[in-house]
Amino acid sequence: MAAMLENLVYLVYLELLRRGYETYGGKIGSAEIDFVATRQENKLYVQIAQRIDRKETEASEYGRLLGIADNYPKYVLRADEFAGGNYQGIKTMRIANFLLSGEL
Repeated sequence: MAAMLENLVYLVYLELLRRGYETYGGKIGSAEIDFVATRQENKLYVQIAQRIDRKETEASEYGRLLGIADNYPKYVLRADEFAGGNYQGIKTMRIANFLLSGEL
């Protein structure tokens, strides 16, 4: 499962590049953000998770993004089928839906 998730992370990275974003990993304090993507004056943050099935995982994945004090879009992309919705302003999507969307 870990190898599959690594492949999905790589696909997200390639898709961000394809959409014209410069992409790099980020760090807020001691918390790491999977991707910070910039294109001209636009920026977005992406955190990737296999699944979020425990409160501790939820706090970790969303907490990293909640700690960023700007109004740029923030995404948590999940590999599980239950993904979708909004968590305190952070959009949650399945990785496949993100890859297929023209949202950005």
